[in-house]
Amino acid sequence: MYKILVADDEPDVLSLLRDYFEMNGYKVITAENGRAVLEQIRKNPDIILLDVNMPDMDGISVCKTIRDYVSCPILFLTARVEDCDKITGFAAGGDDYIIKPFSIDELGARVAAHIRREHRRESVSNVRFFGDVCIDYSAKIVSVGNRNIGLVKKEFEIIELLSMNAGQVFDKERIYERIWGYDAEGNASVVAEHIRRIRTKLDHASERIATVWGIGYKWEK
Repeated sequence: MYKILVADDEPDVLSLLRDYFEMNGYKVITAENGRAVLEQIRKNPDIILLDVNMPDMDGISVCKTIRDYVSCPILFLTARVEDCDKITGFAAGGDDYIIKPFSIDELGARVAAHIRREHRRESVSNVRFFGDVCIDYSAKIVSVGNRNIGLVKKEFEIIELLSMNAGQVFDKERIYERIWGYDAEGNASVVAEHIRRIRTKLDHASERIATVWGIGYKWEK
């Protein structure tokens, strides 16, 4: 049984989502504000639904706080619809953006899709070396020399995509679709920001991610 953490400060929404996901076989954990989310994280949910506008601590701040410590998908629930808000959410480590009001069945389908995608990625179990860069696809760890690189979930997934297809060029739109999904509410501009952050963390090994001008990016063999 998959565990889903649902966080929303509206009692009616929280009750609706709890009832729906329990009826569909999930174990539901609830939180009514940002601080409560931090307390519930210890229960290791498989996926998180996170309302953006919550008291004490908003959803974006919560995501930034927990993203380095949890690898499960995080889906934002929000009434915000501006592209800048979506980019902020994705840059914070979110995996999807669900705009209120939403179809409960569509939300359920997106949750199931993210869990399936996560399960497929967990089935990958091997290690590859690229010079002094080591990538453990099972443990989701990248190290340079003897130093582990602190990557958030989407950063690792970009490295995973590029390195497992070393030498192949991916444009930003294709990277976005492969990592965030075809139905994600956002655009490919967030990819460039993630690449910039990855290169900074890789330090001298940043040359592994090459820019193919006018096309996109590739992982150097």
